[in-house]
Amino acid sequence: MTVPHTVRARARTTPQASASPRPRGPRGPVPAFVYAAVAALLTVTLRLVESARAGDVFIDEPIYRQLGESAAAGGFPRTSEGLFFLHPPGYFYLEAGWTKLVGEHAGIIAGVHSSRVLNSLLAGVTAALLVFLVARVRSRGAGAVAGLVFALDQFCIRQNDRVLLETATMMWILAGYLVLVGLARADPPSRPRARALLAGLFLGLAVLTKDHATLITVLPLLAALLLRWGPPRRLVALTLSVTVLSYAVYVALVAGFGHFDEFWEAKTAGVRRLAGVVQETGFNAEGTPSLTGRLLAELPDYAGTYLLLALTPVALVLLWRRKEPVYRLLTLFHASAIVTLGYALAIGTLEEQALYLLFVPNLVALAVTVPVPSRHRLGLRVLAGGVLLAVLATPAAVYAKNRWTPDDGFERLRVYALTHVPAGSGIVTVDGQRTRGVTSWVFDGTYRLGHWVTPGERAAADADYLVVPWRVIEQGYGRSSLAEVRRLTDGLRPLVAFHGPMYGTLALYRLPSPLPGPDLTHLVVPGSAVTGPLLPAPGPAAAEVSDAPR
Repeated sequence: MTVPHTVRARARTTPQASASPRPRGPRGPVPAFVYAAVAALLTVTLRLVESARAGDVFIDEPIYRQLGESAAAGGFPRTSEGLFFLHPPGYFYLEAGWTKLVGEHAGIIAGVHSSRVLNSLLAGVTAALLVFLVARVRSRGAGAVAGLVFALDQFCIRQNDRVLLETATMMWILAGYLVLVGLARADPPSRPRARALLAGLFLGLAVLTKDHATLITVLPLLAALLLRWGPPRRLVALTLSVTVLSYAVYVALVAGFGHFDEFWEAKTAGVRRLAGVVQETGFNAEGTPSLTGRLLAELPDYAGTYLLLALTPVALVLLWRRKEPVYRLLTLFHASAIVTLGYALAIGTLEEQALYLLFVPNLVALAVTVPVPSRHRLGLRVLAGGVLLAVLATPAAVYAKNRWTPDDGFERLRVYALTHVPAGSGIVTVDGQRTRGVTSWVFDGTYRLGHWVTPGERAAADADYLVVPWRVIEQGYGRSSLAEVRRLTDGLRPLVAFHGPMYGTLALYRLPSPLPGPDLTHLVVPGSAVTGPLLPAPGPAAAEVSDAPR
């Protein structure tokens, strides 16, 4: 049989499989999950480095840790003062699961450090969700930048390093919006009802972590229903229903176990604080440091954070100009965060952690809207790259300073007291306003603690020691005034004193035996002053200190 000429020619020109390997094509784009994993790893690592020494015990941390331990034991979370309904129990059950996983700790401060590790992991999940959310709306590169900025931002690091509710709250919020933006796209995914249910569950968990999240979850969903923005209305209504139902189930359980009266009392008190009717804490409280002074003092450390926040109006305008349903949904999210913080700034209780609930939505808005200069405009691209480099690189020096400047006075003071102060001794506490201060929580269970400042009270309580976190008193967050504390310590030198950025000088004093006689505590001794080591050491501006959980 004769082989045709064309077949023989094709056979000669076709390379053999074993002759040479097939050349590889160009590499595909880096998947979003790779960027997300890198952002999460960087976020967790930066927050874990020296986390125990880089920030002293914040007032809410031992309270929330005790609530987590209570939840691990079963039932509704409670402290040594009783059931706790000021905030929902979502985060405390997360702590309970973490405690079951890693084990309990004998000391309260060791427990706080363990919960800080949990918050660092939650921050890592937040970074990954940021990458996925921005990548889904805009591009993988923009998502990578958003995750990197979040990982390196010094305000976010400080926020995530503390055992507070906002880190877990924002994680659930981003998870909910990640699902919702998929439903708002022109090519909706399969099983939209199931996804709407999932989004409602995530947003419900956010509200069950902190009621305040209602303002950036339920409020935007209601607006989306009225304006017909975002996903189809039936899906928005389903998400909203699940979110509200999640909290309703919690309230029903509280009522079913006979605790509705305590719940109602705590919630009405919380609403009065949120609305600003009662100003116990925060920058709007009487006699506390001004917000302007605080911002100026912290400008060197948080310049990058301030720069991004200054672009908040720009981000809102850029979102508003986009007409696609996805951008309309994010516009409502961003606008609700602005309104919430704006109200707190003008009237309500303004505390620094509230800024976190604006910073992250604002970062999302900037990442999905800020235009990238054309490759043909080299000057603009260089300028944009320089700004981004400054935002990312400048925090390095601040981070190094914060991580390697010891700020663990309460831990060291507790170690000293356990060695040199007999268990059961009476210790006078002057921090805290209407409730217990951080001193009481740290030393609870080992010593007798109370606000025994008059000679008669000290004699009746047999109190021989005094703990003073001087910056708390100076800033007006103490139960005793600065003049009263100076009178108590006049002529005394501390047994031990530790200096740190948060509390200034944290000192332990041995009090002289009170002399019998009339109560003269309403008098201020002229010329009394604290000198030498009794004065707070100069240093960076302290973190806001207040006496009530947020």
